[in-house]
Amino acid sequence: MAEQLPETPETAEQETAEEEPVKQRKNGLYPGVSDELAENMRSGWADTELQDLRPIPQAAETAARRAALSARFPGERLVIPAGNLKTRSNDTEYPFRASVEYAHLTGNQTEDGVLVLEPTDGGHKETIYLLPRSDRENGEFWLDGQGELWVGRRHSLTEAEKLYGIPASDVRELAAALREATGPVRVLRGYDAGIEAALTDKVTAERDEELRVFLSELRLVKDDFEIGELQKAVDSTVRGFEDVVKVLDKAEATSERYIEGTFFLRARVEGNDVGYGSICAAGPHATTLHWVRNDGPVRSGDLLLLDAGVETHTYYTADVTRTLPISGRYTELQKKIYDAVYDAQEAGIAAVKPGAKYRDFHDAAQRVLTERLVEWGLVEGPVERVLELGLQRRWTLHGTGHMLGMDVHDCAAARTEAYVDGTLEPGMVLTVEPGLYFQADDLTVPEEYRGIGVRIEDDILVTEDGNRNLSAALPRRSDEVEAWMASLKG
Repeated sequence: MAEQLPETPETAEQETAEEEPVKQRKNGLYPGVSDELAENMRSGWADTELQDLRPIPQAAETAARRAALSARFPGERLVIPAGNLKTRSNDTEYPFRASVEYAHLTGNQTEDGVLVLEPTDGGHKETIYLLPRSDRENGEFWLDGQGELWVGRRHSLTEAEKLYGIPASDVRELAAALREATGPVRVLRGYDAGIEAALTDKVTAERDEELRVFLSELRLVKDDFEIGELQKAVDSTVRGFEDVVKVLDKAEATSERYIEGTFFLRARVEGNDVGYGSICAAGPHATTLHWVRNDGPVRSGDLLLLDAGVETHTYYTADVTRTLPISGRYTELQKKIYDAVYDAQEAGIAAVKPGAKYRDFHDAAQRVLTERLVEWGLVEGPVERVLELGLQRRWTLHGTGHMLGMDVHDCAAARTEAYVDGTLEPGMVLTVEPGLYFQADDLTVPEEYRGIGVRIEDDILVTEDGNRNLSAALPRRSDEVEAWMASLKG
């Protein structure tokens, strides 16, 4: 950073001209600020610098991830933004969630942040670019809509260095510096248009895509910190499901929204948020895979397909589904369909182990479901023919799982050969979630099947000798589900 010159009338005038004006509301009730008020607001504030900060719990892990990134792209400048606030309506913004790649590498979650790795002879020099504390001299802290008086205190650059273990600089100076940068550069696209514009003549889409793919694959195998966070997310999610069962009578008196709100309360009290829009699908809505409107009735005798997950404060999310009898007991047909999905899930989970092909658990679950569909006379066999032609997909619809982590569908940008066509390794975490869905208007199945949807989903960690079901605390077998619901309802 350049040395600050003593202020003179000329330099003060120059700084004022270059400084962005403090944003104020067009139709604010105060037309201006008197010199006396401005002077009053500059002084009389206590020093709030935090002196005894310790590094974030995952500081060692984030440093290891940055080291892996540095080793992959020697001699290149790497730019990974957190992203910017997005307007929801007029002068209100959506809650901010930093890009997963940025948060994974730094542990920081604040808007406008950018991680830059500049090449050196021995690797890279790391810098995290952040907004510093709001300026009190120019009134930013109380006149700007994003000033600290309005949205809360942010960490100083010195505090940030202590927390994240990375030298910190003012992000407002970064775009100009990047415009002057020389040598090969890669940027994570899609999060910060200003940063991308500063690099527009220095990057290529192909090279940037290689960066995005690498950062996605960097998350395929979870470290111990990540596994702990995922378990924490799952444990909160289990409590959220218990909360829902306890208030099913209130949901019957209102709608699926009561279920959504009940689970959301647990997510906000114990975590950061829900990891994705909760699917609270009662009755025939359970046959719609991503039913997030949650505005339908909840009726005794129907099934409730609840697909929901708590996201921790470090962005790791659970993803769990149970299909529950709203009355507390499955009908004979509901139980037959549920037990078929349970058996398919059991086969899928058994196929999750180190050295297995990623596709194995999907194939195992699909075979069980296909056998039942043939057995019930809903599709003409033999089973091998049905699987070869994919005819079971009319009722099974989706893949049997996906990687799980900081994104509910984690590692989505990874190469196919490293993911879907890859091999399972210890530390990978994935969902196993077979389902059967008989649409309300499906004339190819008996009438009594129509409108029934069942999915069972658990979060599975690949271990050295097999797997561990992180969500095993939530009952799965139909008789255990009924007993669990009865105990919660008293």
